[in-house]
Order: sequence, then structure tokens, then C-alpha cells
Amino acid sequence: MNSVQNFREYRAKMNKIILAEDNLFFKRFYNLDTRTYEEGALSAQTKEMLGLVSSLVLRCDDCVKYHLEKCFELNVTRSQIFEIFSVANLVGGSIVIPHTRRAVEYWDLLSAQ
Repeated sequence: MNSVQNFREYRAKMNKIILAEDNLFFKRFYNLDTRTYEEGALSAQTKEMLGLVSSLVLRCDDCVKYHLEKCFELNVTRSQIFEIFSVANLVGGSIVIPHTRRAVEYWDLLSAQ
């Protein structure tokens, strides 16, 4: 099984376990997260790009993968992805470079599917 499928399955499995606890905070938080990225004054694509920059700067590899997948689904181009990476590295500094490497690798896996 490839790492894209592994990530998707693990994320789905663990989200199901977390939500099964019927914890009000997590239900509300997951709902807020979902609703935030819907179309609004900003397009869903723009919001996912912002999420990707934020995730890179915060150095959350799982979040980076999630937003890369959403960007891929929303037809963000490779050129746009590298501009997003540029913004994240400028804002976050050189500590973001390792996360950018992994992000490029994951983008290439998505593109190869």
C-alpha cells in the first residue's frame, strides 16, 4: 500500500475513533474546520492554499498532507504549489525546508496516482 493510501486510511480511522467518543469539543472543532474551508468570500481553493502555508509554517506534516490533497483536488497547479512553498519558507524561515521536501515528495505521489 502506498503512503498516500496509508495516510488517508489512518486519518479516517483515527478521526472515526475520536468522533465516536461523542465529545462536544471535538464535534464542534471538526465541524468548524470543515466549514472554514467552504466557499465564501474567498474560494475554497484560496482557503486551502492558506491552510497549506499555515501548516508548513507550523511544521505539521499531517496538516501539510491534508492541505496538499485538498489543493490537488481543487486543481492547484505545481507552479502554484511552489509559490505557496515560497511564501511559507519566507514567513517560516529555513526550518520549513525539511517540511517542504516532504511536501514536494507527497505532491509528486499525488500527481503519480
